[in-house]
Amino acid sequence: MALAQFGTDGLRGLANEELTTEVAMALGRAAVRVLGRHAFYLGRDTRRSGPLLAGAFAAGVASEGADVIDLGILPTPGVATLCARTGSPGAVVSASHNPFADNGIKIFGPGGLKLDDAAEAAIEAELDALLADVSAGGDRPTGQGVGSIELDLAAADGYLDHLVDALPAGALEGMAIVVDCAHGAASPIAETVLRALGADVTVIGAAPDGCNINDAVGSTHPEQLAAEVIARGAQLGLALDGDADRLVAIDHLGEVVPGDALIALFARDLHERGLLTNASVVITVMTNLGFHHAMADAGITVREVPVGDRNVLHCLETESLSLGGEQSGHVIFRSRSTTGDGLLTGLLLADLVRRSDRPLAVLADEVLTLYPQVLTSVRVPSSAALAQATEVWDLVAALEADLGDQGRILVRASGTEPVIRVMVEAAEEAVADAIAAQLVAAVVASLDVER
Repeated sequence: MALAQFGTDGLRGLANEELTTEVAMALGRAAVRVLGRHAFYLGRDTRRSGPLLAGAFAAGVASEGADVIDLGILPTPGVATLCARTGSPGAVVSASHNPFADNGIKIFGPGGLKLDDAAEAAIEAELDALLADVSAGGDRPTGQGVGSIELDLAAADGYLDHLVDALPAGALEGMAIVVDCAHGAASPIAETVLRALGADVTVIGAAPDGCNINDAVGSTHPEQLAAEVIARGAQLGLALDGDADRLVAIDHLGEVVPGDALIALFARDLHERGLLTNASVVITVMTNLGFHHAMADAGITVREVPVGDRNVLHCLETESLSLGGEQSGHVIFRSRSTTGDGLLTGLLLADLVRRSDRPLAVLADEVLTLYPQVLTSVRVPSSAALAQATEVWDLVAALEADLGDQGRILVRASGTEPVIRVMVEAAEEAVADAIAAQLVAAVVASLDVER
């Protein structure tokens, strides 16, 4: 039996086969041993396996002498918000946009912050030791030393208040918005929040049955949302993922607005209002070259970090910046949240559109011109071999010299599977396609890929 893979924030895998109750309980114990005997906030999405794994994780935490506040179904950013208010660590049982049979457990450090490398490595080491020997680490507390597990569904009201307070009363009055909750963690709250701010709301994907999360709905399948926006003549469509930490936006024409365009809009809007700290925005290496040009034109400095919202947040923290995000729709407003928040991003986007008095489609076209981007993945025997693939890097250098500032190349090893990612941007799509093909051929030849 394969074990769930430990990566950024925690574990993810097939529930009850890779991610078992034994693993979940051991992870709860490991988290307490590394982060300390704080009270842990625990939330989950709507997957059928959620209560099973949440119960096991909570049991592990309590067995190490720490208390658990079980929040029930709540978006990942909701748990992070409550952790930030209390200085507590937390965990979320969710596999985000994955199919419902998968599940995961992501962990927040005290204050709702992402784990740093040292804490993550320490938890993983404790987890491995516990799975190898359930008695590892000595005696556990007994009697009054055992942690308590208490259900507190009312605590979620603090997150709702946090969202509503992000905008002035009635800020979205009369604005027609369709929101797709992906049958996930935002299902119980999205409509309430939007209506509280005055929006005229239509909700889809908000009838979870434990098995339909992300099933042809949500951020990975925005087609139904796009059709609903057009059918209802709505001004905006908001598609969330299973744990509601990211957003895919649909304009009034039923078109997906790229994540890079959303971040550019927020950056420009905040900058014009004097609210963009140090006139800087944090993005990842996957962000389109057109974004860089647009920010330069607007007088905004771009900070570029490796892929992953944890890297974005780390840069925001260390440089005391206010805005960052990824193409995928993770947008972090650091003064408001310690993580990406799809609902918060949707509220702030709706407010931006309302204040501009122009459709999102027009705003997105104005803010930047995206370069054609080609993304290709090559499965390899070992992604670690890429570092020594001299022929690949020589070709990358030559092609980058030819492109100059009119294109960009990124070749990297995946951090989660034996795959090489190739990304090429150029002023013309045909050029990007041709360069990508050359690079893929070089990777295949250099890394002995069977084709």
